[in-house]
Formats: sequence, C-alpha cells, structure tokens
Amino acid sequence: MGVTDVLSVKAGVIYGEDVKKLFEYCQEKNFAIPAINVTSSSTVVAALEAARDKKSPIILQMSQGGAAYFAGKGVSNGKQEASIAGAVAGAHYIRAVAPSYGIPVVLHTDHCAKKLLPWLDGMLDADEAWHKDKGEPLFSSHMIDLSEEEVDFNIQTTAKYLKRAAPMKQWLEMEIGITGGEEDGVNNEDVDNNSLYTQPEDIYNIYQTLSPISPYFSIAAGFGNVHGVYKPGNVKLHPELLSKHQKYVKDKTSSKKEKPVFLVFHGGSGSSKDEFKQAISYGVVKVNLDTDLQYAYLTGIRDYVLNKKDYLMKQVGNPDGEDKPNKKYYDPRVWVREGEKTMSKRVMEALDDFNAAGQL
Repeated sequence: MGVTDVLSVKAGVIYGEDVKKLFEYCQEKNFAIPAINVTSSSTVVAALEAARDKKSPIILQMSQGGAAYFAGKGVSNGKQEASIAGAVAGAHYIRAVAPSYGIPVVLHTDHCAKKLLPWLDGMLDADEAWHKDKGEPLFSSHMIDLSEEEVDFNIQTTAKYLKRAAPMKQWLEMEIGITGGEEDGVNNEDVDNNSLYTQPEDIYNIYQTLSPISPYFSIAAGFGNVHGVYKPGNVKLHPELLSKHQKYVKDKTSSKKEKPVFLVFHGGSGSSKDEFKQAISYGVVKVNLDTDLQYAYLTGIRDYVLNKKDYLMKQVGNPDGEDKPNKKYYDPRVWVREGEKTMSKRVMEALDDFNAAGQL
C-alpha cells in the first residue's frame, strides 16, 4: 500500500481532503514531504523530476519574491501585482505539467507576512474564481506568517483567512514563534533566542481556535529554527519540544490521536539528518527547503561554465578550430539543464532523508 491508495487524485495537484489524507499518511508512516521553493519553470521541472524518480509526493511553493520573479523582474510590484500575477501564472503552469510526472503535488504559497496580506487576498480572489468554475481552489494551500505580530492578532487573523479558505476546502499553514535568520526580505537575525521557541499553550490555543472552522490547517512551530545556512553548533534546535506540543494538545482535547497536530519544519537547510528524523517522528509532515537548493542549482551551471569556458567566449571559434560554432554550448537549454540536474539530485537527497522516497 502506498500514499496514492488513500488519495482520490493520484497524479497532479491535490487539495482538500486529499491533502489531509496525505499528511495523515505521512504521520502514520513516519515521513515528511520536502516543500521546494520554485521561482521558474526550470526549478519546477527539477523538483518534479526528483519526486517522480524517487516515487514520492512533493510540495511546490512560491514565496512572494519567488512569485514576483516568476512574473518577471521588469513588472511593477508596488501593490503586489507582480507577486499575484506570478503566483497565479506559476500555479497554472504547475497544474498543466504536474500530471505528466505521475505524482501527487501540493501547490502552496510561502511566508505571507502582515505587509504582504494584499498578495494573499489577490491569490484568494484567483482561488475563488477557479473554485467557482472548477469546484476546487487554484492552490492547494497558502501560508500566512504573522509570527512577528502579537500572538492574539496572529491567531485571530489566521482564523479570518481560514474562514475564507474553508468553503473551498483549502489548506492554510500558519507560523507561531519566530524563525531566525533572513529570507525573502524578512530579517530576524537579531531576534532574542527565547522568541525562537513556541510554547505548548500557544499551539493548543491555535488548535482550539482553528479546529471549529476547518480541519485543513497546519502549524509551523518554532523550536530554534533559522533560515539560511550556518555553521554546525551555531543553531540550537530542540525538536523534542514538538513532542510536548502534541502531548499537550492530546491531553487537553482527549484526542485518540498520538499526533493531533500537523506540524511544519521551517529553516531546514543545514539541519542534521537526526534533527529531521526527530522532528518527523513528532508529527512534522512538511519540511521547507530553499537555501540548499539555490546553491545546488548554481553548482550545475557554475561547473558547466567553468568547464566549457573556452566554448562560451564567442559565438564562433573554440579549441577545436577558429571556424567552429559554439551554439550547442551556449544554448540556454544546455546550461540551464545542468542546473536542473544538480538541483534535482539535491531534492532526491532530501526525499531520502525525510523517508518520503518510495511512498507512492
């Protein structure tokens, strides 16, 4: 038995009850799905290929900056118009190609802070239009990140957006507790360490507030997470705190489930395999990966350019002869493909680390 046995949609973008069944299966079988930040059709392809070859579901997500890049750096984004257009365009592209890879895909947006709520509103407009026509939202899920705000504002605003998403059976991810470091314009490098650890009472408060609205939500709880890369020992992760969150909610609600909360691991780049495995054992179903993949994508292109330098300096003329053309070397389909291959290899490594490989 594999994950596709519990899903109604076996290949392509899934939503609603299928997302919930997928995450329940993750907890049952003790694995998590990497959430890959994509910024172009090329990075989408790299992630889909890895998941297909490893026989795993995958989560593809766009940040506000990544979505704007999808639309094009030359498009104005003063009112989030580039980020909205890019996210919607990316969603349509992913929906069009994902079935060809034969795997279930969760289509997600990442880290929508308070100042970016117009971006989320615009995407929900697109979701509602798609839902009216197709009976499902355009995106599987969105993330609202109000972790820098007061806890009550965070929870109540999240509840407001979940009420809007609920009629579409759309998933909503929220964050409580700050993730350190810097990513996509949000800088938490100087945050006090105590703010990086979420308390069980907050998790229970969220669960009690959101559960009556919809079962389709997950929580990114802070346990010392930091965005970006760092030297070993510089970040003190405490995944055991996630176990305390699960037990607290279970006891308070008298739940029959050992892991009543769907948890998310942010700031995954640079973490050890043991830290991943511990977090997954405590109910983490999704692990964000971005920084490591950016570097992996670069390495393929970097190495190609360095190795083929003498074939890339001009259109005609190379070590094989002054009249030899170089088109087959500088064609973007050649060197961009090298980046896709090295990024895909790194995604496959994550699928193995998170025990997601072979779960179809």
